[in-house]
Amino acid sequence: MFLLRKFFKNRLATIGLIYVSIVGIAAILGYFITPDKTPYANQQFIELNALPPGSKVLFLSVPQKNEKGTHMTWYKVLLYGQQSSYQLIPIKSYQVIDTMLKVEPIGMVYPEYRGLIAPSLLGIHQVRDSANFAHTVAKLYIVEKKFWLGTDRMGRDVLSRLIIGARVSLSVGIAAVIISLLIGISLGAIAGYFRGTIDKIVMWLINVTWSIPTLLLVLSLTLVIKKGLFQVFVAIGLTMWVDVARMVRGQILSLREKEFVEACRAMGFGHIRILFRHILPFTIAPLIIVSTSNFASAILIESGLSFLGLGVQPPVPSWGSMIKEHYGYLLLGKAYLPLVPGLAIALLTLSFIYIGNGLRDALDIKNSVTNSVSS
Repeated sequence: MFLLRKFFKNRLATIGLIYVSIVGIAAILGYFITPDKTPYANQQFIELNALPPGSKVLFLSVPQKNEKGTHMTWYKVLLYGQQSSYQLIPIKSYQVIDTMLKVEPIGMVYPEYRGLIAPSLLGIHQVRDSANFAHTVAKLYIVEKKFWLGTDRMGRDVLSRLIIGARVSLSVGIAAVIISLLIGISLGAIAGYFRGTIDKIVMWLINVTWSIPTLLLVLSLTLVIKKGLFQVFVAIGLTMWVDVARMVRGQILSLREKEFVEACRAMGFGHIRILFRHILPFTIAPLIIVSTSNFASAILIESGLSFLGLGVQPPVPSWGSMIKEHYGYLLLGKAYLPLVPGLAIALLTLSFIYIGNGLRDALDIKNSVTNSVSS
């Protein structure tokens, strides 16, 4: 409780934690809260490209014969989205004339729906009268959608792609941190505890990896293991283990000579038990701090790779690819298209940095003792 109180005294860390929590909840809920629930939020309306935020559009909802995905379980919908069983046609206006429907589609994409539309085309086989038909059309077949953050150049909902893109950023961060921890802890612990030739080999490997710029190394690995979301996980994780290994090695070098380690050796404990049960637990606090920093770095690297076209591939939404697709709109009076995902990246990265700073202050036992004594 003391550590929690000390952490929450840091206002920036608290704000960062709140923002990360909001982004995390939105990413987990995913398709349950996105306006566009199709896979990858990739429902396109070319005639509605680059609409401003808050735009409202009327749609004619026409049932499709192939109702693919209508019987998917809830968890599959949560993970992958669901194909719509209706075709949405953006319209300017509609009018019921007797027992016929007349709509004016936006653009020239749907010529077959210009003019009078028979009820059978909408799946209505029995029509009592004009009033009943008008009520049915208004209730079931005319839909108004609001694009809270507007649409992109392909007419896709920006808010939906921003929410699904948060999944990519957070999943890359989690995967990269896990991979870096597995490699970094293993190599750093072995090098720091056994020293000698093993330590020299590990330090040589660390120095070689350290000497190569991170983005250049990730680019090389991405080109070798091809493009894709899983490949991005591996590439970023394989470049971030160095910080973890150096930190763990330094901690173990200072801990291995302590009295409690000598006592463990005197009691006949094996090296593996001493290392993993009695020494490594003391490195958890600095590991948490390094992991938050690596999380922020992984998000930035993934965004950079997606911006260069070497990260996740279309139609998977990514904040970096959203910037790449729309950076030209900075000069066309619609700067919000690249700025919205850019701001999301900046805020998420800053949040993890502030969380790391808050954890560093909260877990700094020496400063805590000094402050309590001086007070």
